[in-house]
Amino acid sequence: MFRGPKHQPLNFNINIMDKVSENPFKNRIDSGESMTVPLIVVTALFVTLYLVSNVMAVKVISILGLFYFDAGTITFPFAYMLGDVLTEIWGFRTAKKVIWLTFFCNIIMVACTQIGVWLPSPDYLAETAGAYNHVFTYVPRIVIASLAGFLLGELSNAWIMERIKLKTKGRRLWVRTIGSSMIGYLFDTLPFVLIAFLGVVSTHDLLYMMAFQYISKLLIESFFGTPMAYAAVYWLKRKMRKTTF
Repeated sequence: MFRGPKHQPLNFNINIMDKVSENPFKNRIDSGESMTVPLIVVTALFVTLYLVSNVMAVKVISILGLFYFDAGTITFPFAYMLGDVLTEIWGFRTAKKVIWLTFFCNIIMVACTQIGVWLPSPDYLAETAGAYNHVFTYVPRIVIASLAGFLLGELSNAWIMERIKLKTKGRRLWVRTIGSSMIGYLFDTLPFVLIAFLGVVSTHDLLYMMAFQYISKLLIESFFGTPMAYAAVYWLKRKMRKTTF
């Protein structure tokens, strides 16, 4: 043992493993985890809202006997809002990956629920099986229309939002959310209605469905989705700044 000038023992009993907590990479790991968790949550909500919207679309809502629309129209704009948050915080490349993930989740849900339709059920549950089959028996052209509209609408929405963000230099979030949705809903609504209902309903009803779905989704996005996007983006950016510094 070494001794100092006053013959006091110099304590070299330093546990190297105690220094692991001072690893310079630790903060990077913690920061990465804190950024990953919000992305997982937003992605999960995004996928969930789309799947829920597809199921809710079976229910047709009537307002005063004048306006008819599927219940999925109510939740669909909030999925678009989360798509805007994905693009705003993590960029178009990440948003595109989440969109494709949701696309394949849609296909998995359709396949699994369709298998449930084909499987036999006991006679005493015939009423329950009938209700299940009524909800989850998909018309092929409706499925194709839904998937095509989703993919075209969401990809165009995310791409345009990023372009507007570059033009506005990150200012005026409401311009990006509403402006991108105006184009995104157009690419979503037109393919869906045309593929699903062309030749099934009259031209007048076809145009009416396009106009009403487009306008109603845009109004919900503007008055409800955009304020929620502001709150989500503000909270996420604040959280990320805290974990970065």
